[in-house]
Amino acid sequence: MQKTSATLLIIDDDEVVRASLAAYLEDSGFSVLQASNGQQGLESFEKHTPDLVICDLRMPQVGGLELIRQVTSLSPDTPVIVVSGAGVMSDAVEALRLGAADYLIKPLEDLAVLEHSVKRALDRARLLQENKLYRQKLETANRELEASLHLLQEDQDAGRQVQMNMLPTNPWAIDSFEFEHEIIPSLYLSGDFVDYFRVDERRVAFYLADVSGHGASSAFITVLLKFMTTRLLFESKRGGTLPEFKPSEVLGHINRGLISCKLGKHVTMVGGVIDEQSGKLTYSVGGHLPLPVLYTPTETRYLEGRGLPVGLFNEATYSDHVLDLPESFSLTLLSDGILDLLPGDTLKEKEANLPELVKSAGGSLDGLRRKFGLATLGEMPDDIALLVLSRNL
Repeated sequence: MQKTSATLLIIDDDEVVRASLAAYLEDSGFSVLQASNGQQGLESFEKHTPDLVICDLRMPQVGGLELIRQVTSLSPDTPVIVVSGAGVMSDAVEALRLGAADYLIKPLEDLAVLEHSVKRALDRARLLQENKLYRQKLETANRELEASLHLLQEDQDAGRQVQMNMLPTNPWAIDSFEFEHEIIPSLYLSGDFVDYFRVDERRVAFYLADVSGHGASSAFITVLLKFMTTRLLFESKRGGTLPEFKPSEVLGHINRGLISCKLGKHVTMVGGVIDEQSGKLTYSVGGHLPLPVLYTPTETRYLEGRGLPVGLFNEATYSDHVLDLPESFSLTLLSDGILDLLPGDTLKEKEANLPELVKSAGGSLDGLRRKFGLATLGEMPDDIALLVLSRNL
């Protein structure tokens, strides 16, 4: 019979019984150790660490019940099977209470009963050991996960702090214009971003960007956008590559930069430059919806414009649109996350409702906050960004 990997220790002071059990179990494929009394059995157990112990109850030096106590103390997972001729109920109960896996009464007319008991006890011990190892691995994995989550939270906190520090002053008033924004991330970090800043003594620039995707990877692109626009502004002041700082040229430069970075992210953007001397707004659209909404006391409408998303196509070009700004107006820029809050079943219906909502909000950010219930929003499927610039409202 092929040997199994299990080693058994038989402890019995009756040599005939012990030899009979050993012979049968060896024929069944087990490795068998023998001991003639309890003390010898404990010494053999400590030396060889068998997988299972078979013992009698009535033995010299160390009795069976004491043996079970010491074995289970040394190795709680090692099963012990009692084979005893002392068929006293109290002994059987005590043996099982101490942890014995089974209690068989001599004489064993069919040793297959013992073999079955041994295999069942070994299977149970194996399952218990596997469960124990599984729990240990699970606890280790949980500890590693908790450590990773803690590190991720620290990274998220740092990332959010970076994002918050990059955002412009809110609100910001410059001469007769006022800028105000709000960003509501769907996750801890936002892929939406807004910025506004002075280009020179007569021009002010602004943009709203919506990065594809969510979370840290998209938030990283907002950092890159801030870096690229800041560098372009610096170069324009030095008379570098974009001295006129036209919105279309800025979007084209960002498009090439994102493609060359190969980050697998693109951006929809709308940005503009206000010339305070002429009162004109020059703006450009990079695949962004909804379009900006112009509000005046007499009308509310979308601005015109179209263009490809930024960071997807090498051949993308962008156009500038020029608008004479009214004496009193507001211009509302929104990311497409706002569409989830608009009434209507289709995109067309939602877009048709937006100018009316801006009108009913009086063209102000506070009015939009109330109309959309931004203060009480729950978890949203997408980031939401709003940028409102106004004059004399």
